[in-house]
Amino acid sequence: MRRTILSLAAAATLAAGALAQAQAPVSALKGHNSNAPVDVTADRIEVQDRADRAIFAGNVKVRQGELSMDTQRVTVAYASAGGIQIQRLDASGGVIVRSPSETARGDFGIYDLDRRLITLIGDVQLNRAGSSINGARLVIDLDSGRAVIDGGPAGVAQSGGRVTGHFTVPQRGN
Repeated sequence: MRRTILSLAAAATLAAGALAQAQAPVSALKGHNSNAPVDVTADRIEVQDRADRAIFAGNVKVRQGELSMDTQRVTVAYASAGGIQIQRLDASGGVIVRSPSETARGDFGIYDLDRRLITLIGDVQLNRAGSSINGARLVIDLDSGRAVIDGGPAGVAQSGGRVTGHFTVPQRGN
């Protein structure tokens, strides 16, 4: 009986820890240098100079420091006063964002360099070290490293309005 109570207490502690991680895990991208150069490759580019934007299409690969993004289309919004300064990247077509220790996926992505936020929307999944969290929207704050996943509205999002998670547990001796 005592062992059962201890096992239940351990399970409750583990579940509480997993829930805390699901609500606001810390991203490995904390402190990412959003001032580092941005390299982009694609099958095609269209520059709309009067609108201060460039559209990259087809097998798009973006890299900034240890951060990379793969997608089908990226619109780069920039300011051209005193040289080109990238302000925002809008991605669509199956977005995959990678850091050295985590991978995030979504249907659409926004990387706001000015606000230092990465947002993924639509069928979102965040994977790290064998664990995964799923939802409708992921926001990573590059200053704090805080990652927040929302389930989205019920009936609209594939997640059914809920956040789900699958967490690996370190193997311990009994």
